[in-house]
Parts: sequence; C-alpha cells; structure tokens
Amino acid sequence: MGWDLDAFAASTVSVRDDTAAMYRREVAAFAEWLAASRAAPGSIAARDPDPGDVDLRAIRRYLAHLSTQGYARRTMARKATALRRYFRWAQRTDRVAADPTIGAVTPTRGRHLPRVLRSEELEALLDKPRPAVADDSAARRQRDLAVLELLYGSGLRVGEVCAIRVGDVDTRRRRLIVRGKGAKERVVPLSEPAAAAVAEWLEEGRAEMADPAAAGDALFVNLYGRPLNTQAVRRLLNRRASTQTNPHALRHTFATHLLDGGADLRQVQELLGHSDLGSTQIYTHVSMERLRKVVEENHPRA
Repeated sequence: MGWDLDAFAASTVSVRDDTAAMYRREVAAFAEWLAASRAAPGSIAARDPDPGDVDLRAIRRYLAHLSTQGYARRTMARKATALRRYFRWAQRTDRVAADPTIGAVTPTRGRHLPRVLRSEELEALLDKPRPAVADDSAARRQRDLAVLELLYGSGLRVGEVCAIRVGDVDTRRRRLIVRGKGAKERVVPLSEPAAAAVAEWLEEGRAEMADPAAAGDALFVNLYGRPLNTQAVRRLLNRRASTQTNPHALRHTFATHLLDGGADLRQVQELLGHSDLGSTQIYTHVSMERLRKVVEENHPRA
C-alpha cells in the first residue's frame, strides 16, 4: 500500500491547500530519511520501509536527527505535527496497526506574546491616515478603512476578511457572518465604526472599484476590481501603518482590549472563533503584562 501521500493530502480537507502540501512534504522527507537510515553504508536495503515499519523508536531517532541538524524548535514542531497527522490518518484507514507518534516528545514552539498596537498606531490606521495615502481615491480610502475596522473592530483573521460576501453583512443590525478555519461559520457583532465604514464602502466605493464580471459577490475588491486576497490586505496595511505591523496584530489588539475592559475569556474565544480555549488564554498573559507595566510606571512602590 505504501505511503499513499496523495490520498493523505486529499484527506486533509479541513486545512488550507498550502498546509496540506506542507504536511505531504514533511511526511515525504521522513520517508526518505527512514529509507536512507535503513540502508547501511555500502549496502542496499532489502526494501524501502513502509508506514507499518515505523515505531516510536524510529520517530524519536528522526527527531534527534533533526536536532543535530540544527533545525529550530518551531520547525521541528511543525515536522512532528505533520507526522502525527499522517499516522492518525494511517491508523484510521487501517494502513498501520498503531500510531507510532504516541509518546514522542517534541520541543515546544516557545510562543511569544503577541504584539498589541499602541493607541497612536491605531489612530494612524483608523483616524489620521499618513500623508503618503492622502492622494488615494475616495473609493480606495473607503475600502481600506472598512477592512481595517473589521480587522480591529471584530478581530477577524485576514483570510476571513477576504472571504466575506456582500450578503454576509447586515450593517443595519450590525452583525456579520464569518467563515473561519475548517469552514466553520460564526456570527460576530460589528462595531459602530466598522458598520458605518462597511456601509459607506457598499453604498459608494464598491460600485466604483468592482469589476462586475470578476468580483462576484466578494465584499472587498482590489484595484483591478477582482476579489481582495490576503497579500493585498498586507500591502494595504503596510501603506497605512505608521510602524511595521501585520493584520494579525489587529486581531491580537482586539482580543487584548476586550480582556482589558473586563470581557469574559469564553466570550472572547467565541468572538475569535477559537475551537480551543487554550488558544485564547495567551491574551490573558498579554493583558497581565500590560497591567504590570501600568503598575511599574505609575505606582510609587513598584
């Protein structure tokens, strides 16, 4: 039966195409390493190993090999994740009797606290655009502001913003249907500035910028009238930002500001579309760090 990497990649319907391709590459790299390690110097292996030959010892040897090659912890964690995903699938489809990755310990990724934008950075993005964008057309300014208000005001992922359709938006009731990871839908509230910015874009700017034949029902379009993609959003942000940042920083800032204001962690989890509360808990550390700085800067006995 072999490694069946095409079937494995086809099974990963819940992830993006580039992530599925990455999983495939990592498993293929492991299979190549395994075949090379089974062949003693100067000899020929009796046969190439298949998934059923893999045990926990082989997984541990591979991870040790990666460590000696100087791979970063984040890279090693990614490779281990691909193997876990593959062998779970192989066991589920009766390609292996047991999952050999169970019990394998990999380095943690060493998560960094996400950066939160300062008030002056938000002001430059949302209220006082830089002179460099002063000559933009009114339609382009309307689109950019609507995108930025959704990234910060609703804490959306950049891919979620690009996936919004015109029919997903209800500016009157100030709510929005969002398609998140794994094609999961959620309904999020729109902030008043976001609702106003999106309404203005829909009423004025989109009709001017969108190519009816190419735009379809995409809410946001690029300068050529086609649906906006994630790279275009990053370029948009780079033009507008006063300091180097990225779209996800606005999502971090949204979550942190909610917790700073007293929001419940599970409410923030629902708004962000996190399936695991652990993914949301990192923002409690950000908020605590911000509060600690306030104390250090303002308390006489800090």
